[in-house]
Amino acid sequence: MSYPAVSFEFFPPKDIPASFGLWDAAQALLPFGPRHVSVTYGAGGTTRELTHETVTALSRQGAQVAAHLTCIEASRAETLAIAEGYRAAGVTDIVALRGDAPGGGAFAPHAEGFTSSVELVGALAADGFDVHVGAYPEPHPESRSARADLEWLRAKFQAGAKTAVTQFFFEAETFLRFRDACADAGISAPIVPGILPIHNWASVARFAKRCGTEIPAELAAAFETAERDGRSDLLALAHAAELCSALVEEGVEQLHFYTLNRPTLTRDVLRALGLPRQEPLRDVA
Repeated sequence: MSYPAVSFEFFPPKDIPASFGLWDAAQALLPFGPRHVSVTYGAGGTTRELTHETVTALSRQGAQVAAHLTCIEASRAETLAIAEGYRAAGVTDIVALRGDAPGGGAFAPHAEGFTSSVELVGALAADGFDVHVGAYPEPHPESRSARADLEWLRAKFQAGAKTAVTQFFFEAETFLRFRDACADAGISAPIVPGILPIHNWASVARFAKRCGTEIPAELAAAFETAERDGRSDLLALAHAAELCSALVEEGVEQLHFYTLNRPTLTRDVLRALGLPRQEPLRDVA
């Protein structure tokens, strides 16, 4: 039987309890044999050192790691030095992003930095890194239009990106329409759907509004009822599993999970999809 490839996103822990949480998440999910795991990079580079430490720790567990890197609040030299630090740790996959300013402010490039994610992608690709980028199946809040988003995505691929992972969405049709639009625009590189299992509906709904993700009225009503009846966990599992199943049935070959360092729901979705577990990975340092 054929199963989709998977990848997971983690974020760097900020204290000792969170470090144990990340360890538990890694131990629960790495046995599913992810194609890679990615590690986020805080707004304005606020988790720079923590990201590097997390990347190194996961790499020592035998995982293929893709480290996030942004082009905000750092010079070109500083940004490329961070990339070289990843390479020294054995990591050559980088998720190249524009990045957000701390506090949610407007993007303003460093005077000596990269002015856009396209420039960052080009520099990293030219330096031998395997570059992954973000994509938006629904228009980015700062975008002029969905067409403008497609043109920007195509520019990132032309600059050297290998794959793109989408922002999360709630309905399979949202991704499938986007995939068709990419094909019509001449984009043939892999586009991986980003899946956000819903651990907390109120939090996810707030985030969706900030990033321009459409919230289906039926889903919102279903979660309101489920939370009242104490069945929100069951609904979250059913929704994520059905979403993933629908994508796989339409030929999607890889699923990327935004885990929030909380492995249980993602693990249960993978079990529902029938993905086999492998032997646990061990520290190879």
